[in-house]
Amino acid sequence: MKKYCITIFIAAVSFHLLAQNAGDLLLKNYKPVSIYKTPTANIQRASFPVIDMHSHDYVETKDDVDDLVKLMDKMNVKKTMILTYSTGKGFDSAVEKYNKYPDRFELWCGFDYTGYGTQGWQKHAVEELERCYHKGAKGVGELGDKGEGELYSKPTPGKGLHIDDPQMKPLLEKCAALHMPISIHVAEDEWMYENPDSTNDGMMNAATWHVDMSSPQKLGHDALQKSLENAVRENPKTIFIACHLLNACANLQQLGDLLDKYPNLYADIAARYGEFAPVPRYTAAFFTKYQDRLVYGTDNSPEEHMYITTFRILETADEHFYEPDTFNYHWALYGLNLPKEVLEKLYYKNAEKIMK
Repeated sequence: MKKYCITIFIAAVSFHLLAQNAGDLLLKNYKPVSIYKTPTANIQRASFPVIDMHSHDYVETKDDVDDLVKLMDKMNVKKTMILTYSTGKGFDSAVEKYNKYPDRFELWCGFDYTGYGTQGWQKHAVEELERCYHKGAKGVGELGDKGEGELYSKPTPGKGLHIDDPQMKPLLEKCAALHMPISIHVAEDEWMYENPDSTNDGMMNAATWHVDMSSPQKLGHDALQKSLENAVRENPKTIFIACHLLNACANLQQLGDLLDKYPNLYADIAARYGEFAPVPRYTAAFFTKYQDRLVYGTDNSPEEHMYITTFRILETADEHFYEPDTFNYHWALYGLNLPKEVLEKLYYKNAEKIMK
């Protein structure tokens, strides 16, 4: 009898959870499953060879690199740019790890800000940049500025230095001389700056990644975009790649205006698939208009489902599907169904043009 009562109790609790009142449902527990029985393309690999222009040093050993190459072969990824952030021993260690596959990986270094604040620190920074170049660095990045200066470079970040600071000029000019493109992340997407409340369209991520703007010295979203524009304008021979579509996913015209002005500016689409796939017609039109200036990237730990999801969004006309575990949004996603000529440029032709 006791066992029977426990069974009834468990069943009642389970039914209560299944039949939860919508008014009591926490947003973090809202995980919709698409009810629409629409055709799906069931894509398994990229339709053209891919150059991933935005990845990082996610693997730990040379054996892991071997496994990564096998995955890349399966997904039709012919080359990956490893944005190490690093200089010095950190960069050298990364070079050693990937050196078995010189045709499959290109490594990018950071900037060395050692001595920043003292006279002549740029001389050391330029010398280290040249050393990394001769060690194999093909570009610089990912640099990052979320309001308080460059924070990604290792082992010494450039806190307080924005990309348009006059002190950065020797480094940016040296990148032009060495033909080393600069991959740079400025700001965050717009909803990260809004109050993470019931009106915030990106609330699931905004609550986690909310940008604190309480410091008066901290640059905001538009000011950071402007800092990159200043650097691009003042260094016309240096190639810049704005990571994550300039974090302008809510208003791609902000990026479009800069692409119209500056031929030395490109943008990658890395880690923003969940942001642009909810508005497929607008995004596809933008990608088509600027098809010569955008490059593919992932910025996620390499695994099969991640790659396939990016290809599905770019290549197919699949409708109303969810990827909450991949992107942590409650938004439904849609395929862009990009034309083949746009896909070819996005996947590899623009990257080859940048890298020559």
